[in-house]
Amino acid sequence: MTNDIYGPFPGGREFLASLTEGQRARYEELGTNLEVVERRIADACAAAGRPRHEVKLVVVTKTYPAEDTALLAGLGVTDVAENRDQDAAPKAEQCRNLPLDWHFVGQLQTNKVRSVVRYANHVHSVDRLRLVESLSAAVLKAGRPELGCLVQVALDKAHGEAEGRAGVAPEDVPALADAIAGAPGLRLDGVMTVAPLAGPLAGDPARAFGRLAEIATAVRAAHPAATMVSAGMSGDLEQAVAAGATHVRVGTAVLGVRSPLR
Repeated sequence: MTNDIYGPFPGGREFLASLTEGQRARYEELGTNLEVVERRIADACAAAGRPRHEVKLVVVTKTYPAEDTALLAGLGVTDVAENRDQDAAPKAEQCRNLPLDWHFVGQLQTNKVRSVVRYANHVHSVDRLRLVESLSAAVLKAGRPELGCLVQVALDKAHGEAEGRAGVAPEDVPALADAIAGAPGLRLDGVMTVAPLAGPLAGDPARAFGRLAEIATAVRAAHPAATMVSAGMSGDLEQAVAAGATHVRVGTAVLGVRSPLR
């Protein structure tokens, strides 16, 4: 059997049999880490009185090689995320035959939009009107299916604050959500945030995600299909689940803190 871990692969014992010794060791390491994260999510859901199926694990594979992404697919991971197009584009191409749903979660420059829409099905980091316009134009030109978009909320940002930092102020979310919903080729899926490092909510992810939940409720009132709430990472996924997150973005807890391969 050839060692083609980039699919399409049969999975199970046949997939394991195709791995090199080094790949098998990494596969087992990733599998152990995944089990721990899955248990954390399940426990958080149980504590919040939520069914486990309401929360999707998105594994953030940034800085790690395509080989890790392929091994994760072999372990049953379906959703992966990247935050830099220069890393994501070649990785997505190498893994194009794997059953993966690609999420783009980093700050997105308009000159990278045409590349991102080639592989991403979801962009979590929409934070300005110009980006909405660029994404819409790129999707239409590519002739691809609708692109799911989330408004990135900067909980520590003031209303009308100039662009530069990622995200929009909470008060500016409704207008941007309306713009996404009205843009051809785009689909408003919901909202996203990262627990802030500054401002009154810094160091208190439970309060931060509670605030995001309020914003998400307001967005759904205007756009009922925008049910996605992307929040929580390796260190605070429990607080995010408790606040109603539907997607948690976990990197380190799955891939580890070893020196990444390039």
